[in-house]
Amino acid sequence: MNTHTSFKAEDSGFCFLNRLFDIVAIGAALYLSLKLYGEVVTTSYIMLYFTVMAVYLYTAESVQLYRSWRISTLTSNVALVVLCLFVAFSLMLAITFALKSTASYSRVILVGWFSLALCYTTVWRVAARMIKNTLHKKGYSIRRVAVIGCTANAKRLINEITSKPELGLQFCSVYDDREADRLPECGKALSGKIDECVESARNGAFDKLYITLPLSADKRIAEIIQRLGDTTVDVHIVPDFLLYNLMHARLGTIGDVETLSVFESPYYGAHDWLKRSFDVTVSSIALLLLALPMLVIAAAIKITSRGPVFFKQDRYGLDGKAIKVFKFRSMTVQDNGDTVVQAKKGDARVTPLGAVLRRTSLDELPQFINVLRGEMSVVGPRPHAVAHNEQYRKLVAFYMLRHKVKPGITGWAQINGWRGETDSLEKMEKRVEYDLTYIKNWSLWWDTKIVFLTFFRGFTGKNVY
Repeated sequence: MNTHTSFKAEDSGFCFLNRLFDIVAIGAALYLSLKLYGEVVTTSYIMLYFTVMAVYLYTAESVQLYRSWRISTLTSNVALVVLCLFVAFSLMLAITFALKSTASYSRVILVGWFSLALCYTTVWRVAARMIKNTLHKKGYSIRRVAVIGCTANAKRLINEITSKPELGLQFCSVYDDREADRLPECGKALSGKIDECVESARNGAFDKLYITLPLSADKRIAEIIQRLGDTTVDVHIVPDFLLYNLMHARLGTIGDVETLSVFESPYYGAHDWLKRSFDVTVSSIALLLLALPMLVIAAAIKITSRGPVFFKQDRYGLDGKAIKVFKFRSMTVQDNGDTVVQAKKGDARVTPLGAVLRRTSLDELPQFINVLRGEMSVVGPRPHAVAHNEQYRKLVAFYMLRHKVKPGITGWAQINGWRGETDSLEKMEKRVEYDLTYIKNWSLWWDTKIVFLTFFRGFTGKNVY
């Protein structure tokens, strides 16, 4: 008998309830605030509510507020709620100020609304967690778990289950056909052979079964799954090293054919719009605030050395396409050919003013123009000269995957100290490692975090000359 199996992205019905509870909580907060102040619900306040909710839900999706509670702590979840409320109410106030309608609303009501909204959205989360944890401790909604394969992944999985009772999972047993003395990862916990596991599954000894065998054992995995089809246990396959290290693994379809992405940009669907709106907003604010300092720097460059104010260097952008990246000129030369020599300590090509600009990263401020033009992002892998790209793509594995996203003014590698001169292959490998980690785990919340940390870590570095 032929069957057609479709991949489905994991989705919890609780995510819908979480959104609904927030919508109700924030609405109830406005209603109570109006009642406490002796006001009635008017069309104006209803419009404010919809404005706040639109921004709140947009921000919540951007920072992944509604991801599974199994992978987020209560503290981090509440912190994100505070962030979303702050952004929503701040933008609402900015809009009312721009429309010159602030006088139409009571500041006491708005402050009360914000305070009650924060209280309600936090309280229901705390209550839900407490109820859930209490039920788990009393043995309700506990799922018994078994594992096939004593591997490194199995060890990590068992540690997660045993150290986090809030997951509602109880580890029962691990099975492998090898002898215990050949299983350094979890041999001491070995319960028996895989045949015994299948028999235990038939007898209802556990509810969920995780297969952690390497994908190279595909025939063996297929055989085990076939046999488990005669049971009612939930079966999951834990990805091995190969799938864990895919750039941004995602299930997709072409007609009725399902696919799994190996190398793909994380900005698919609405994510692309979220990323672009973040870039335009941040770069516009930055250019407004930095217009005067940039004019001063431009004048200082013109006065202190001969040559243009800006240096436009050829670099690779999204998908490896060439772009012109703007910088304040900091050298007496403008290397832009097949050979580009990185600046070194005491480099005679660097002007006195240029040395200050380079150490403080002020020479990179014009790149906000590149961001507005859509050639760069505020956050992303730093762009390298074309000559360096051609050099290192042959030496560093997966180097060109940095170009699955737009290059950035700041990035995860930079705030972790991997910026400036790369005078060894190891330094470039570490920079690429951090860049790929960023791409694999991208979220708008991470972008916001990197921008914030840049003010404390990203402007200077011991390898910047």
